Amino acid sequence: MRRSVQFQSPEQAEAVSGRGGVRQHEPLRTEFGFELPRGYVDESGAVHRTGVMRLATARDELVPLRDDRVRENSAYLSVVLISRVVTRIGTVEDIHPGVIEDLFASDLAFLQDFYRRINAEGHTRAAVTCPSCDEEFAVNLAGGRLGES
Repeated sequence: MRRSVQFQSPEQAEAVSGRGGVRQHEPLRTEFGFELPRGYVDESGAVHRTGVMRLATARDELVPLRDDRVRENSAYLSVVLISRVVTRIGTVEDIHPGVIEDLFASDLAFLQDFYRRINAEGHTRAAVTCPSCDEEFAVNLAGGRLGES
């Protein structure tokens, strides 16, 4: 069972109610869309590139440690963990370790970095510097059409 929940801090609840002169805040975002660099190829040959990842819970990080596959090979931890927090890739909603195993290596690396960004840093933006003009700007790692940031 997957669920989407929007949490509010006491300050946010107060802002929504209009008390205390506090400016209104957005509720905590728990799901983040992404676009895979290559895409997941399902058994029928269809390519799925867009998806959704939710924030991880403590349980998401603890349960894989009891998995025998992880105990035998610690590198498998990321496969199990990513399969727990990705809720959809294209039209595929039954995300399990087998689906993550079938991703291209570049897509798995993308999802690992995406996981780290949304869970540790709280956003999907990265600061980059143009190699030609040395201008600094932010790009959204969640994906989008080519040329969009």
